Amino acid sequence: MDLIGKVAILTGVSKGIGLATAEALLAHGAIVAGWGRTAPKHLNHERFHFFKCDVRKEASVIKAYADTREKLGDEVHVLVNNAGLGVAGPVDGFDSEDWHLMFDTNVHGMFYCTKAVLPQMREQQLGHIINISSIAGQQGIEKMAGYCATKFAVKGFSQSLFKEVRNDGIKVTCLYPGSVQTNFFDEIPGTEANASMMQPEDIAATIVHAIETPFNFHIVDIEMRPLQPKK
Repeated sequence: MDLIGKVAILTGVSKGIGLATAEALLAHGAIVAGWGRTAPKHLNHERFHFFKCDVRKEASVIKAYADTREKLGDEVHVLVNNAGLGVAGPVDGFDSEDWHLMFDTNVHGMFYCTKAVLPQMREQQLGHIINISSIAGQQGIEKMAGYCATKFAVKGFSQSLFKEVRNDGIKVTCLYPGSVQTNFFDEIPGTEANASMMQPEDIAATIVHAIETPFNFHIVDIEMRPLQPKK
């Protein structure tokens, strides 16, 4: 898909992978609707529009989508379900509220956003949904059972969805990044973000590459890992 003039909705836009993806989409000519609880501090661009949205609440998603269409028109071509968070801890000592918080954000929010845009994408017979899972959606990690469970759910949802909508001209791509140098590790004991990790811009560039594939095929799964991880 040629991104020039296309409308892309992007969740979790305020920092990290979300912010880098917004910048990459803008650089390729897209009109970006950034959804989040907090606007990016230093992203000023004529084709960037921020819409306040808490993806954990379906009513908030419905309103953000209505506001987006009112301002940018009915057509929406790309949805990047990026909003997500992780909380670490042993299963028998884990706070149930944190468990629900991760599922509400990482899984339910993805579902609400996807459900909102699908009817328009079906009508257009054109669209691309990008879901951000994780290496934690491919393998279990000690003391990350809750986070892994949500990211495995993203994988299952994505692989089912692509079979459901492919005949409507809608692509679905799921990314499984390894460690990325973002604020994600601020809340993960024992791991510090470092320069040997992938950069948010690496993930953003891969997202753009997937979107810009020719219409006749799409990339279903992309696993990404640092080349020389810090020991």
